[in-house]
This record gives sequence, C-alpha cells and structure tokens, in this order.
Amino acid sequence: MTLLEAAATGILPQDYSDLVIKAIATEALPFNPALATLVATNSATFNIPIVDEDAAASWVTEGGEINPDDPVISELPVMPAKVAGLTIISRELAMDSSPDAQQIVADGLARSIVRQVNAAWLGDLAAPAPKGLASLSTSAVFVQGGLVNLDPFAAAVSNAENAGGTITGWVLNPGDALTVATLKTGSGSNQPLTGSPRVIQDRPVFVNANVPQGTAWGVAAATAITVLREDLELAISRDAYFSSDRIAIRSTARIGFGFPKPLVINQITFNA
Repeated sequence: MTLLEAAATGILPQDYSDLVIKAIATEALPFNPALATLVATNSATFNIPIVDEDAAASWVTEGGEINPDDPVISELPVMPAKVAGLTIISRELAMDSSPDAQQIVADGLARSIVRQVNAAWLGDLAAPAPKGLASLSTSAVFVQGGLVNLDPFAAAVSNAENAGGTITGWVLNPGDALTVATLKTGSGSNQPLTGSPRVIQDRPVFVNANVPQGTAWGVAAATAITVLREDLELAISRDAYFSSDRIAIRSTARIGFGFPKPLVINQITFNA
C-alpha cells in the first residue's frame, strides 16, 4: 500500500489496503476463482501465452524414431488500465481506530471500484476501460421465447466442451436469476425445477445488474484471465475539503482482462 499526502499520522491504519483488497476480491466478478484466473504483474503489458496447436504425437514401433514436432504458440497482450474511486469522510471517522469504522471506510472504497470493474468485465466499454465479455465473439445459444427449462445451459456446456474448455460459472441478470429460481418441474406443479437456484448444471450462478436482461454468460475460469498490475494504492488528502474538516481518500488499481479462448465462453440469449 502507498500512502500519499498524509497530513497527520494515524489517519488510516496500514491494514486498510488489505480490507479494501479483500472486499474487492469478494465482490468483483473477475476476481472470483469460479469465473476467472487472477495473475499479478509489475509490467505495463502482460502477455498471455496461447497454444494454437499442440505438438503432434504418433504411434511408433518399438525402438523406432520419434518424429519431433513443435507446438504453435501465440500471445495475447493485456495492458491493465487504471480504475479509481474517491471517498470523502469526516476527520473523526478517519481517525477512528475501531474495526467497525475501518470497515465502513474500506467498504466505501471497494464499492466504488467494484462497480466499475464489474461493468467493464461484463460489458464493452469505451477506452480507457478494458474490454469485457460483451466485446468477444463467443459461442452463442439462442432461445426463442423466455426460459421454460434449463436446456440452454446444457447446450452451453456442450459448446464449451467442443471448444476444448469447461464452463465453471454463470452470470445472470437479477430478473433472469429469479426466473430460473421459479421454474417448475411441470405445468401446475409447485416443485422447483432446480434444487438450488444458484446452481445450474452443477456450476455456481452469480447475479449482477450489469448483465442485460435476457442474457446469461457461461464463463470458463481457465480462459478468463484477470491481470492485476501492482498493488492497490491509497492516497489521502485534507486539502480539498479543508473548510468542512473532511478528508479525501482515493483508491486506484490497474486491471486488465484477457480471454485467450473466447469460443469456450458462451452467451445465452433469450427473450420473454
């Protein structure tokens, strides 16, 4: 953690950075191991290796020569972009050393970053935000009409397996998650179609309002790479809000996304 412009000692304990990082790791979708693989770097660009073609193997006779072969490897460069959040708190709260007060400040810092990180990871935002799922040419499952069963999710699992990967988690809009939770086994039945509404095809379901209603994402953690450059940085200043005796706390992080095998990822589209 880096503290800049601290006007007095003890404004923030050193463990604030850990509190913020923990909150981001819990709430930000691309930090969840069921949806993405997190890597850290100190470089401006992180190159994800992609094996386009494996080295060939063949059957040989006993004692026969084995023909050598090289894999075909390419790289996907990821350049982390800066996301920043600004929280304004009272001097009294900043000086409070109680765990509850610390958590309030940390949660506020984390929320401002998490909202932007989730929106970027799920969407196709303009630069300088990194490109997310909505920018990819993924495998697609189209459903005519609304969801009446879970067959589209089974189709997405099959698509991912055909592309050489495995879906490890789903992301749905809150309204669509409710639809899944209230599906019944048959007409006139009150028995839920799924025993756990937050599990589909034995894979966990995550809910986020940044997913457009009528869309569901099937994501493979092995091919959704989140690149974190350096540590979270905290900067503190009393100057901007001197007259109101408040303190500004700025949090910044540098994050990028890479999807080396986009066809493993599935976009399910349906309309009511």
